[in-house]
Amino acid sequence: MTRLSTKNVALIVAHPDDETLWAGGTILSHPVWKCFIVCLCRESDKDRAHRFYNALKILKSDGVMGDLDDGPDQKPLNEKEVEQTVLDLLPSKNFNLIITHNPAGEYTKHVRHNETGKAVIKLWHAGKISACELWTFAYEDGNKTYLPRPVENAAIFRKLTRRVWLRKYSIITETYGFEKNSWEAETTPGTEAFWQFFDPDDANRWSNQCDNEPM
Repeated sequence: MTRLSTKNVALIVAHPDDETLWAGGTILSHPVWKCFIVCLCRESDKDRAHRFYNALKILKSDGVMGDLDDGPDQKPLNEKEVEQTVLDLLPSKNFNLIITHNPAGEYTKHVRHNETGKAVIKLWHAGKISACELWTFAYEDGNKTYLPRPVENAAIFRKLTRRVWLRKYSIITETYGFEKNSWEAETTPGTEAFWQFFDPDDANRWSNQCDNEPM
């Protein structure tokens, strides 16, 4: 893949800031990509929603938000509700690439991340969303023993240039307003990693096998 190749890309995440934390450097590094970012939660959180749309401007991406329950209890949502929300928010078109959460999550543990990744893979497998390939974030935190870090043996493992990382970091600390000693700021990866799938059957089998286990 060359950085100059145009792609229609969909990035589907649970929360405002997930798009930047886990894939912001990749989006910034591919300015000719036509990227549409779907965020499934926090539309009614006016502060976070405002910051999300400001982040989209910096990422030169279009996007939309949903309002799935994201309360502190993090009770599991009905799978069909999550899937339908994705379908309602995502434009009906073929994408060259869809990027989303790992069904096992990026750290221990956020239910909405797990649910989002599983829903997107199920929809791709069922032919309800269309893409030539799918990537999922590849990060882990050693069961909370350290901050999330990229998985070195992931299919895609790219160190960001300092310039790109600083732009990404500024979205987290300035656009989203997280303090420099916050979990988000300290986590902001300087390398981004992804698992890569070209076959929906392979992705679906993998999703079922990992079943919320850290990768």
